[in-house]
Amino acid sequence: MTSAVRSSRPMMTAGGVVLLLALGLVALMLVRPSSSAGSAAPAAAPSDASADVGFARDMSIHHQQAVEMSFIVRDRTSDVAVRRLAYDIINTQANQRGMMLGWLEMWGRAKSSSAPPMEWMGHTVTPRGGGSLMPGMATDTELDALRAAKGKDAEVLFLKLMTAHHRAGAEMAQAAAAAAGTDEIRNLAAGMVRGQQSEIALMADMLKERGSTA
Repeated sequence: MTSAVRSSRPMMTAGGVVLLLALGLVALMLVRPSSSAGSAAPAAAPSDASADVGFARDMSIHHQQAVEMSFIVRDRTSDVAVRRLAYDIINTQANQRGMMLGWLEMWGRAKSSSAPPMEWMGHTVTPRGGGSLMPGMATDTELDALRAAKGKDAEVLFLKLMTAHHRAGAEMAQAAAAAAGTDEIRNLAAGMVRGQQSEIALMADMLKERGSTA
């Protein structure tokens, strides 16, 4: 019974195989455009000394400390407004940091450099020392003080440190928005300027409510 069924199936000749292969190739050519037609060459990665790469490296470090300070104050106060601000900074800046590190990876650039920080801005920076690597960054002593503070004291210290942090970060982002060669960095940096300036104004009001200023 099995042999009868097998013998009843039409056998494909060599010519039929060639014809089907030819038809398949024609179909692929019709559906898939030629690689030389309408395809743009991928954009070259920014150089290691570019504003794009320098900004991505430096702002990643700057953001990392902002996230760290926000985690600290979140556990040192029960104030809803301060905890909400800290939560927003954690989410926004951790996400932006991930984007910048991803671009460095995509461009084939190292995530760190032995070059002085912010050199891409056209001037050298003298760090404050004590763990503060760039303008606006808190020192190790200031971070320890934040960890030791509680309640209103922690809130005020956090708001002061983060205001200084944001001011320097916004200045760096403004420079990148003007000097970067990629849309990714220009757009991200411009958005950072708007976001951090808005939070600076918010923190000024929050400090005023607590009888202090930046």
